[in-house]
Amino acid sequence: MADEPDPDRLRALEARLNRVKGQAVKADASVGTGFSQGELAWRMIIELVTGMVIGMGIGYGLDMLFGTLPVLLIIFTLFGFAAGIKTMLRTADQMKKQQDAGKPGFSDGGE
Repeated sequence: MADEPDPDRLRALEARLNRVKGQAVKADASVGTGFSQGELAWRMIIELVTGMVIGMGIGYGLDMLFGTLPVLLIIFTLFGFAAGIKTMLRTADQMKKQQDAGKPGFSDGGE
């Protein structure tokens, strides 16, 4: 009988844990909401490289399928580059709108 948990004590412990967790979440809510400029720059570089790699993959695959090795590879690499640039510009525009609106998600890194 001594090994059985007391349901009232368990409920009280759960209530205390929830109170402590709720206070900790509220206190830490403002920490880490913004990204530094370096993180945003890496995001944009990754978007560009990803667009190019996907374009190269599609071009290479189509070249192997049709037997026109360098032609479609070059064309789709350029399409991937253009898509990466377009994505980068869209991300930069979104960051500018967030900065102008004063929303979290952007910081200058000098905090």
